[in-house]
Amino acid sequence: MQRITALFSAALLATGLLAGTAHAQQTQDPAQDPMATQQAPAQDFSDQQLQQFADAAQEIAVLSQEYTQRLQETEDETAQQEVRAEANDRMIEVVEDSGLDVDTFNAIGQSIQQDPEMMQRVQEMATQS
Repeated sequence: MQRITALFSAALLATGLLAGTAHAQQTQDPAQDPMATQQAPAQDFSDQQLQQFADAAQEIAVLSQEYTQRLQETEDETAQQEVRAEANDRMIEVVEDSGLDVDTFNAIGQSIQQDPEMMQRVQEMATQS
């Protein structure tokens, strides 16, 4: 069970990388929008969406480890930015290949952080796939 929890921690960390792209595209200043710092309310997702999330999260966890290692081995700031961009592109590709869009993937990730029962369901789905 620790392996699965670590896997989802890595996937949720990776989700932060994906979310960074979406937030970078927004022009609003979060300091001026008090709602921007609040977590989204839990949503209902289908079993199919949760399975897609579980599958994508497993792949993203592997990618996250791979790219974290590459980042640690890269000293040049420009090269690090290229590695981050490549990692982000690959993670987005994994999410989209799973059948989800990035916003839905991120929403499920946020819901899992707020809903222990949903986290348990997704962990069970991950162990069965």
